[in-house]
Amino acid sequence: MKFINILTLILVIVGGLNWGLVGLFSFDLVAAIFGAGSGLARIVYVLVGLSAAWQIVPLLSDVGSGEVAAGRTDSAFGGPAWLVGGSLHL
Repeated sequence: MKFINILTLILVIVGGLNWGLVGLFSFDLVAAIFGAGSGLARIVYVLVGLSAAWQIVPLLSDVGSGEVAAGRTDSAFGGPAWLVGGSLHL
């Protein structure tokens, strides 16, 4: 389960960065790599969308358990609670 959470988080980040490029520069990196409207580009878009839907599950589970709190930190350097000691804890 942890592997799929990390994989989907990476895909959501890639999708977010791609939308940032579209918004700032009208440049769609996925379309540039795989071809606009190509089957591969559509697969990437679908995987990013499914990944975003998947990431709702851990978010809701953290909210339900009270783990998500504004400004909460668990580390000496004051980083976010899920990033403790320089490693990703999801």
